[in-house]
Amino acid sequence: MERDPFAPDAPDTQDVLDALDDPDCRTIIEHIDGAMTANDIADACDVPLSTTYRKLDLLSEASLLEEQVELRTDGRHTTRYILAFDEVRITLTEDNAIELIIEHRDQSPEERLSELWSEVQKET
Repeated sequence: MERDPFAPDAPDTQDVLDALDDPDCRTIIEHIDGAMTANDIADACDVPLSTTYRKLDLLSEASLLEEQVELRTDGRHTTRYILAFDEVRITLTEDNAIELIIEHRDQSPEERLSELWSEVQKET
């Protein structure tokens, strides 16, 4: 069965908790303003670029960030990152299991197309 690129995958609870527990990840979340490149994020957060890339991977794996690819006619595409959620809730179910709920924000058609393009690039 193929993955629907428009349907967010349910992230692993531990991945989300690890990302939210990381001070640099929280700083990135606090400083993201619209779609930003890794360089923009590193500058805004005063975090080294190599660390920024690692933290962006953590946040993306946890479904807290989305990658958007900006297509350019010269073929040098740029990746930008945006927040992928409006709310994260952790609750305890009746049978004492931890339940993680991430309220994803609505995507514009341009964002959905960019995400689809990112998925195509990962597959090729």
